[in-house]
Amino acid sequence: MLLMIPGPVQVHERIIRAMCRQMIGHRSAEFGAIMKFCAEVMKEVFETKGEIFFISGSGTAGIEAAIASFSKIGKFVTLENGKFGERLGEIAERYAEVERLTFEWGRPIDLEKLKEALEKGAKAVAFVHNETSTGMLNPAEEIAKIAKKYDALTIMDAITSAGGDYVKMDEWGIDVAVVGSQKCLGAPPGLAIVAVNEKAWEFYNPKCPYYLDLKAYRKKFVELQTPYTPAIPLFFALEEALKIIREEGLEKRIKRHRKMSEAVREWAKEAGLKLFPQVDGKSTYSNTVTAILIPDGITERDLRDELRREYGILISGGQDRVKGKIFRIGTMGNIGKFEVISTLAAIEDVMRKKGIEISALEAAMKVLGD
Repeated sequence: MLLMIPGPVQVHERIIRAMCRQMIGHRSAEFGAIMKFCAEVMKEVFETKGEIFFISGSGTAGIEAAIASFSKIGKFVTLENGKFGERLGEIAERYAEVERLTFEWGRPIDLEKLKEALEKGAKAVAFVHNETSTGMLNPAEEIAKIAKKYDALTIMDAITSAGGDYVKMDEWGIDVAVVGSQKCLGAPPGLAIVAVNEKAWEFYNPKCPYYLDLKAYRKKFVELQTPYTPAIPLFFALEEALKIIREEGLEKRIKRHRKMSEAVREWAKEAGLKLFPQVDGKSTYSNTVTAILIPDGITERDLRDELRREYGILISGGQDRVKGKIFRIGTMGNIGKFEVISTLAAIEDVMRKKGIEISALEAAMKVLGD
């Protein structure tokens, strides 16, 4: 099965083989060397001089760890224009007073609303960089600049952007960022990586959950260990995935991701299909997942079922309030031109069978080149 969903992604054979090693002691020097290497590369991915922590858990575990650990700040503001922005709000409500700024899914965040919330005394901003549910890239740099003017903490969900798009933590002024192993990093699911700068510790809350207490991870990282038994095979996998990233080069990797998503968008436009997000000068299309409105004549379920059954390709549908209205194509991790063109060709075949005449592969191939 070819996974063209926004995570988990196709895993490179090298990474699969790396996972098949015998277990090692999680307090051993061998494991410590893996931790050290992974932290070094993740600093490059996040473009930060801050600290890196690894949690055995999903990306959501990393998000909750970040919010809970730094919740001694008074009032949070969450920016919500998709499913994962809403999740931030739901998590924050468990640990702090929250003003949840909600916007229509797939529409830009109103930065003036953020300013108003900060003027009223909010001390932290939590937002999603790449909103996977809608295919929109939110303006992280602009959000961080506004937060900085009010000396507010910034917590960024970079789960589907880090490793596939620019995440310039230090340059932008992001205090905490989180990524999951199974997205643009190209590894299997099960690890959350949290990057933290020094400012965040001013807001540390010792009453955070025991397992998600980032101070415990900070204390043990000095010894190149985790506070609790880690998912060792996933560290083997992450180490290999990060070696692949270094070999490719982060800049080239980001350009590859951008080219693949641009190819899908140009194909959709040439085919007469409508992209779901409404972008402006600051909010833009995602560079790792493309959300497209379902045309008349076919249902999202029929499209996905036929692709899976007849072509062995898995794409995603819409979530929650956009369920049945859009389909989403993930272009992240370890895939390239062949997988993108194969997927688009299969979609065209399925739609033609339903009487929807589409022939737009040349538009995608023009972007992808040789």
